[in-house]
Amino acid sequence: MTADEEGSRPGTAAAHTQSCVTLVEHAPAVSVALPDGVGRALAAGDAVDAAPDPYTPGRWSLRAGSKVGAVSVTASGLREPFTVRVTPKVPITRLFFLLGYSLDPRGGWRDGEVDVAEHRDLVPALAHAVERQVDRALRRGLLQGYRATEESALVVHGRIREAEQIRRRFGTMLPLEVAYDEFTTDIAENRVLRTAVERLLRLPGVPRDVRRRLLHQRARLADVTPVVRGRRLPAWRPSRLNARYQHALHLARAVLDGASVEHAPGGLRIDGFLFDMNRLFEDFVTVALREALSGTDHTVRLQDSHHLDEASAVRMRPDLVLYGPDGTPCAVADAKYKAEKRGGYPDADLYQMLAYCTALGLDEGHLVYAKGNASHAAHRVRHAGIMIHQHALDLDQDPAGLLADIAQIARRIRYGRREQAPLRAGGAPV
Repeated sequence: MTADEEGSRPGTAAAHTQSCVTLVEHAPAVSVALPDGVGRALAAGDAVDAAPDPYTPGRWSLRAGSKVGAVSVTASGLREPFTVRVTPKVPITRLFFLLGYSLDPRGGWRDGEVDVAEHRDLVPALAHAVERQVDRALRRGLLQGYRATEESALVVHGRIREAEQIRRRFGTMLPLEVAYDEFTTDIAENRVLRTAVERLLRLPGVPRDVRRRLLHQRARLADVTPVVRGRRLPAWRPSRLNARYQHALHLARAVLDGASVEHAPGGLRIDGFLFDMNRLFEDFVTVALREALSGTDHTVRLQDSHHLDEASAVRMRPDLVLYGPDGTPCAVADAKYKAEKRGGYPDADLYQMLAYCTALGLDEGHLVYAKGNASHAAHRVRHAGIMIHQHALDLDQDPAGLLADIAQIARRIRYGRREQAPLRAGGAPV
């Protein structure tokens, strides 16, 4: 046991060395010896909750919330970067199922699609998964396509941009401002993959063998231009031509969406990758419910905008609204990752759902939680007749059981208090 481990508070879940600390999502705070600048940088960021330890000078209390992954703090005065890793409570394989299903529910995502069981931490598993998918995508060579190009040239390619020629060349003949479609590998799909590979190579905690394979993928994409940090990623559309790329592109987008860089005062830099488990759970639940409710005469809309008041001044965005054949709302649902009260679900969620039901004119609403301290519950609101259901999903079970539970919730959402209808093959309500 290290000196830092001996100084941690009883009951905490963490392991740390001089330059690295590993926390567990939503675990109690742990006391860690940190340079003051590093502690202040973490306190100013949103990776973890950080505050000076009130009991011991030179130590900081660190607590992980719902964001999992790894960040490193670098500065000129530090001999090496200080890394904070946050591990999820759910198994890594289950996290990848949630991620994969929410990104592409019909794309064959299952446990075993990418072997991540050997990696216990998120960043190594993610780097391994992306590298394997990129390798599969590029196995038959780089995809090529047409890219719109504008440049100055001494010969005519495509068409001359007459307005640009006059504006920039003041009537001179050469060089010419031209525009043409170039057949190249430097297209959106390859640029997204190259950018994700570059990003992973800079993350802390990527194993040496995975880093070596990522360098090989970067060499295969050497003629592709990575996207500059801060610029919008180029858009691509699923098609028959890029079908072999699509799993890799979905994972690459998840990497780039979770990337974070912050500059703190005093030359400090926080760099890393974080998944927000709140967002991941919300995405999975809403996409899975949408799939379970598909194939009927009803319509599902996610994050649909409505207003609470008659003046349309207070906007609300329920996670899922189910509309009947006539276009009127007939059910509403919201996903909540964690029950924070020891005695059960948070009361504030009930008030929020009551507002949704009242504004949408519904007599039932549904809250879906990751498994917490209470099982399914239902509350009838006094003087309103509105019933609010609270469902719990056990994320520790296998994907088949998880999707079966989603199908049961979907059936209750679809049919409400009416007699429960049978499920069709695959779990969707008839």
